[in-house]
Amino acid sequence: MSDTPSPAPVRLVIFDFDGTLSDSGEWFLGILDHLAQRYRFRTVEPHEVETLRGWPTREVVRHLGIPAWKLPFIARYTRTLFALHTHEVSLFDGVTDMLAALDHAGIKLALVSSNAEINARRILGEENARRIAIWECASSLYGKAPRFRRVLRRAGVEASEVLAIGDETRDIEAARRCGIRAGAVGWGYAHPSALSALAPDISFASPCAVTDLLLGGQ
Repeated sequence: MSDTPSPAPVRLVIFDFDGTLSDSGEWFLGILDHLAQRYRFRTVEPHEVETLRGWPTREVVRHLGIPAWKLPFIARYTRTLFALHTHEVSLFDGVTDMLAALDHAGIKLALVSSNAEINARRILGEENARRIAIWECASSLYGKAPRFRRVLRRAGVEASEVLAIGDETRDIEAARRCGIRAGAVGWGYAHPSALSALAPDISFASPCAVTDLLLGGQ
């Protein structure tokens, strides 16, 4: 018999939004050239997209030649632009059922995103948005760890009882810095190989897989 203790049950799931709940990747790729011209960074050729999906977030930013001081301005402008196009973005298949099942089972849900809360609420819809107990939006590109800590304080749960689920390497890195379990999805922006290189605690192939793992036979 192993003396290794079983992981604590998950009482709180922190979701990323873009690429995890919402299928917004194509929209973001569609505005890259516009952002590159406006903020004077390197454009991305179509044949480069798959390669960049396999790189950590910081390597992509470095490759594009975006200095750190420009990132807040780019993020703010992108959120404003996104607000005009939320009607073009939808949730991934299975997300609504996943959120409903987790909420019904009594697992608290939070959302931490670099996107704006109003944008996320529009795409989630009123019913899904009501299931999110804690919102921490408009974070900086690398600023999720402080937001995760705020969520923990607000939820009143231990780090060992939390699972953060995202689609980028920076999501895993932020979870690690906070001592919470990192879940990686295989349907978002980053290629699964880039995520697996960081050894997330759990990898999910679909929203249904999240429900199956967390709820088991419930």
